[in-house]
Amino acid sequence: MRIALFDSGLGGLTVLSEAVKQLPNEDFLFFADTLHVPYGTKTKDQVLDYVRQSVDMILQDEIKALVIACNTATSAAAEELRREYDIPIIGMEPAVKPAVEMNRLTGKRVLVAATPLTLHQSKYTQLVSRVDDHSIVDSLPLPELVGYCESLEFDPDRMTRYFLDKFANYRLEEYGTLVLGCTHYPFYTRILRQILPPHIEIIDGSAGTVRRLDYILKKTGTSGTQRGGDIRFACSSGDPEYIAKMHRAYDYYSTQVAGCERAVDPSY
Repeated sequence: MRIALFDSGLGGLTVLSEAVKQLPNEDFLFFADTLHVPYGTKTKDQVLDYVRQSVDMILQDEIKALVIACNTATSAAAEELRREYDIPIIGMEPAVKPAVEMNRLTGKRVLVAATPLTLHQSKYTQLVSRVDDHSIVDSLPLPELVGYCESLEFDPDRMTRYFLDKFANYRLEEYGTLVLGCTHYPFYTRILRQILPPHIEIIDGSAGTVRRLDYILKKTGTSGTQRGGDIRFACSSGDPEYIAKMHRAYDYYSTQVAGCERAVDPSY
């Protein structure tokens, strides 16, 4: 049986890369909802409906756990899915808690970059309210970045100009951590590392999510014992060109981005 990872598009491949590294004895299905990408500019009800449709397609395969490799879909649909389906469902949330803990004694602020829908969901605002007792967290919506990623737009010059424009109103010397709160955003970690001040740590929630997945698999006695490492790609549109794009994006992230200098591996 496979572990399924689901996202609206290519972003969840960053989580898949981490899962393959941490869980080498598992087989995976990566499913992208290409009919409705991007989620971050949709309403919560729309996203919930799209996610249900995708999960029904995913469960036509033999799946032992589902990772919602998308912060937006997690905030909009995770609780409902857990009530409706009887397999383990692991969601994601921006790594705000470890970021706040990292900066609690430094006097530095935390900047959370995410989609507009994620930043406006009660799940996110409640998370910040719960952990940010010193009011050091600021939010930065980056609605265009998912589209750039879906177009495989990784040109350093163009993306550097984009990020410098988005950071223009922030005094970056005041920040100690940048949280990447959308799974598409880690595709740009290397570019961000080159333009941000060196003291700013860059973190995302992928490693903590996969550790949670590993814990649940062991708790339920479903950890892989086979050789593992087989990855199947699928999408809601069934478009072979998009599936080929997933292969290219996964290879790009795994070989050129993953493992480049990042902050501590955030735990939950």
